[in-house]
Amino acid sequence: MQTAKQLSVSLVNKPGRLAAMLTALAKKKVGFQALAVMDSGDRGTVRFVPNPDQFAAATEVLEQLNVRYEPSEVLMVEVPSQPGAFRKICERLAAEHLNIDYAYASFAEGSARKAGLAVIKVNDLAKAQKVLGVNGSPTPRKKLPVRRPPVRNR
Repeated sequence: MQTAKQLSVSLVNKPGRLAAMLTALAKKKVGFQALAVMDSGDRGTVRFVPNPDQFAAATEVLEQLNVRYEPSEVLMVEVPSQPGAFRKICERLAAEHLNIDYAYASFAEGSARKAGLAVIKVNDLAKAQKVLGVNGSPTPRKKLPVRRPPVRNR
């Protein structure tokens, strides 16, 4: 798991706006680790994580296009390709009262480990890093309480 710098951009929801932004980024050779596009009526939200060494170039392109952006720190968590893997991450964060503001996925093509990356925006980045582990060494998991129905004597 690692942290990364993400850019959130709001674009007018009209044909060609997204393509124009992506074309300008491509001309400056800005690549992505992850990208998500969401519709919200007359505007769309584009969230992307540029390659780490290309963050400054990405912001420069957005400024040249006169596009407002909001940078933020997000978690990049490796998610094994197995049922329930992302659920387990969510449960660990929930057990520590961490809120997931939003999440989206990136799947590395040709990955030998057959894993994807989840981009997760949380309310407390430092605490989430401790819960999920830094540099591959997770902290011990806190067990969730088991709720059992009360026993009734008959």
